[in-house]
Formats: sequence, structure tokens, C-alpha cells
Amino acid sequence: MTPEPTGRARGTGGAAGDVVRWAVFCCVLVPVVLVVYGTSLGGAAGAALGLVAVTAVCRVLLRRSERGLRAEATGRRARRSPGGRRHRQG
Repeated sequence: MTPEPTGRARGTGGAAGDVVRWAVFCCVLVPVVLVVYGTSLGGAAGAALGLVAVTAVCRVLLRRSERGLRAEATGRRARRSPGGRRHRQG
């Protein structure tokens, strides 16, 4: 029995990937619900396009934020002294 791979192991980007997957699900679900409750197809399509645009922008911003956090963490590790401790130069 092998453990199920996490988001990072699948290459989806972790937390940002989870958020984007839920947003895509909502981009499909919301227009369907609107049509079921009597909104015109044009209105539902307009809502879907708006949701897709917002989702795309949020995806870009989330990916950029994750890259920045990774770069910051890498920079911190690179600035440490070779022994792992900071010594006062006196």
C-alpha cells in the first residue's frame, strides 16, 4: 500500500494548486446553478467569463507569491555561515 502523493509530488504547486482547482470547479458550477435557477444563458456565460478572468489573475499572483517565498527561503539559507552558527567578529 503506497501513500497517496501530495500536491507538490504531483507537481501542482501545493496550496496554490488547491486554490486554483477549487476556483476552476466554481467556474463550472456557478453558471450551471445560474441556468438552473432561471438566469439566461448569456448572463450565465458572462458570469463564467468573469470568474475565469478572476481565477486566471489569482493564479498568476499565487504562483508569483510562491516563487518569491521560495527565493526568500533560498536566500536565507545561502546567507548562513558554513558552520550554521553566527559568530560575532570582534
